[in-house]
Amino acid sequence: MMFERGDAVISAAGRDRNEFLAVAAADATGVFVCNGKDRPLDNPKRKNPKHLTPVGVRLEEEAFHSDKRLRKALAIVKANFLK
Repeated sequence: MMFERGDAVISAAGRDRNEFLAVAAADATGVFVCNGKDRPLDNPKRKNPKHLTPVGVRLEEEAFHSDKRLRKALAIVKANFLK
């Protein structure tokens, strides 16, 4: 599956399992994800795409202006997903 910047995903493997993350970038080596807290925008984590589950939501580009905005956007996605 191809991921694009802004996609909301859930980590399916690793220490961050079951965490909501946002795709910051994607290339041939993997997908770079961040959540604004443990993984800030300036230090994204590279993950194998098969270890990510898409949520079906794409965040606005505005959410990537700061870690605080990213945390807020992911909290809204998580709240709506868990309903």
